[in-house]
Amino acid sequence: MKQSRQDDIIQDRMRPGVITRDGLLGSDRRSLRDILEADEAEVRRLGLSHAVIAARLRALRDAGAQGLGEPVTVFDHFEVRVDSVRGLLPCPFPHEGLCRKEFVDVRNLRSGERVTYTEMNIHMIEAHGFYEGTGSPFRQEPAALARVLEIPCPAAD
Repeated sequence: MKQSRQDDIIQDRMRPGVITRDGLLGSDRRSLRDILEADEAEVRRLGLSHAVIAARLRALRDAGAQGLGEPVTVFDHFEVRVDSVRGLLPCPFPHEGLCRKEFVDVRNLRSGERVTYTEMNIHMIEAHGFYEGTGSPFRQEPAALARVLEIPCPAAD
């Protein structure tokens, strides 16, 4: 699908220094529409939905927040630490609402693999199917999230 004027405006908000210091696109040269379509295809290939992925991220975040900045063990084999920083960030997509500046670090104690994400990641994945651009500091690869966070993938069965 061709990128719309609205997509251009959103993509401009994702550039370094607009909402975040590093931006949300990283070194990715693709259009926002191409990034969204590629991630949508990957999520479908896995047999998942953005809502399922976001729900797992949120569940780990919510359980980890009980540690008040200290690591806690969640679901028997995930070590989760949630660090909050003062402030709020607006989503680059057009709607009201702000996301807390917080970082969620999850280590799978079985595999040793780790992912770090933000409240903004959870929101953008769930509401917009946006996992950030390649090379972005908080880019989330759908397949890596499914593997590390042990999200059952029906298409992989």
